[in-house]
Amino acid sequence: MTETYLTVESSATATFEVQGSEFLGHVAPVDTVAAAEAFVERVRTEYDDATHNVPAYRVPAGEASERTPAGDVMLREYSSDDGEPTGSAGKPALNVLQQREIRNVVAVVTRYYGGTNLGVGGLARAYSRAVKDGVDKAGVIEERPHRRLVVETAYNDSGTVRGVIESAGVEFDADYDERVHFALRIPMAEVESLVERLNSATSGRVEIDR
Repeated sequence: MTETYLTVESSATATFEVQGSEFLGHVAPVDTVAAAEAFVERVRTEYDDATHNVPAYRVPAGEASERTPAGDVMLREYSSDDGEPTGSAGKPALNVLQQREIRNVVAVVTRYYGGTNLGVGGLARAYSRAVKDGVDKAGVIEERPHRRLVVETAYNDSGTVRGVIESAGVEFDADYDERVHFALRIPMAEVESLVERLNSATSGRVEIDR
């Protein structure tokens, strides 16, 4: 699977004011619904004194292999007005992600009310701008579908396993406990090759959770 898609390169926050109201557009790259929801919750917790925290995201609904009849990856698209007038916040925020054709991305727009009502049109423009500015600040990149793997091994094999993973140039985190766990984020097209190399290097002693 070699097709590419557009997403944001990193997490970022853009800030501006409209008639006394402060808007903060937070965006981040995410691969799953759970990761998107976790980001939304982190922002809500950090900015729990804000008037509104409006979320929007576009992420794969399941595995990247799950597709529509047309062959497209099935996406979960979500937004909420979080107390703003219906259609004035969440939908405009999500529309930006749709129009830019960005996926595997989550956005939350934080608003501190400044005392002046902006009206539905004014709110829609402000929430759209917050996401646009956040996306521009984060940067848009072309990415390939990824999968997350967890590789578990005994300490005796951990050096060998780490060497194979590092030579593949994939993202990973290591957790050294009674056994060693490596959490990998790897391009879908490279999964089978790496699994084969890990099994070969350890004579099949690794446990790989796909």
